[in-house]
Amino acid sequence: MMPYRSYLVTGATGSFGRKFVGTLLRELPHLERLVIFSRDELKQYEMQQEFPPSRHPQLRYFIGDVRDAARLRRAFEGVEAVVHAAALKQVPAAEYNPFEAIKTNVLGAQNVIEAAIDAGVQAVVALSTDKAAAPINLYGATKLCSDKLFTAANGIRGRHPIKFSVVRYGNVLGSRGSVIPFFLQQRHQGVLPITDERMTRFNITLEDGVQLVQYAMEHMWGGEIFVPRIPSYRINDVAEAVAPSARREIVGIRPGEKLHEEMITETDGLNSLEFEKYFVILPSMPFWDAEAYRKQFNGRKCEYGFRYNSGTNAEWLSVEQLRSLIRQHCDAGFQPL
Repeated sequence: MMPYRSYLVTGATGSFGRKFVGTLLRELPHLERLVIFSRDELKQYEMQQEFPPSRHPQLRYFIGDVRDAARLRRAFEGVEAVVHAAALKQVPAAEYNPFEAIKTNVLGAQNVIEAAIDAGVQAVVALSTDKAAAPINLYGATKLCSDKLFTAANGIRGRHPIKFSVVRYGNVLGSRGSVIPFFLQQRHQGVLPITDERMTRFNITLEDGVQLVQYAMEHMWGGEIFVPRIPSYRINDVAEAVAPSARREIVGIRPGEKLHEEMITETDGLNSLEFEKYFVILPSMPFWDAEAYRKQFNGRKCEYGFRYNSGTNAEWLSVEQLRSLIRQHCDAGFQPL
């Protein structure tokens, strides 16, 4: 159980934020304050219908943008722990509006860091993405930069007792804009657009993502990048799971897309530890004794040449497993067409 009494979640009205907030409200009876920080008033209104302050008096709904440093400082007052989930995430939008992505994902990350230090926050966990490993698009590049800012922030905290760490994972099953909801919508037209038949992706559920953030918040030393051990899926298997009778139309890889995603590059693998349910990319700056860290959590160094790639993963989701996950997390009454 996480020891903090007050939390703030940036981007809290997104898919992850709503699940994380619901988990905190359910599991932490001692919770005194939980700040919902996001820029979309409509999404906040909708979230208030699900989590009304009348039933959850510890909730505070703050309209704000991570680009606004003054608003962050105000929102962070009295907060002990922060989960930073706010980002501009759509790859094509970031390619077309590059500096807007930089202002939110990079400058916004630095604003969060400085506000957290100044406000006396004790722990910050930032969400990353598999696209930050060896990035080929602007979104991935901004998230790599953000990851570097958060891990390096442990070296500028001075006397403030604060820790910063990062959680990096792949596609979230059923999240807005992801492939499975898109295919569920498109299947009624009888055609599914496939970018490339060889394409693979990592897969994680919202619940597993929340659990990893909780684990990181409880166990981080500051500067780690936590990477979960999760399965991959093939895009053709997703199409088969959703609509085996639909025609598949090859449309080609979009600008900024990879054939396979990666969460730990071969170079990062030289500085990574392997545990039962996750990996840790160690901070490049030696903030603490890596060997003592490895022993405390019973890990081992990753083998030379190790890389964590969705195309060479050891664990794969079958068509039937994908259908079961869709019923659990997207549509309880789902039947393939």
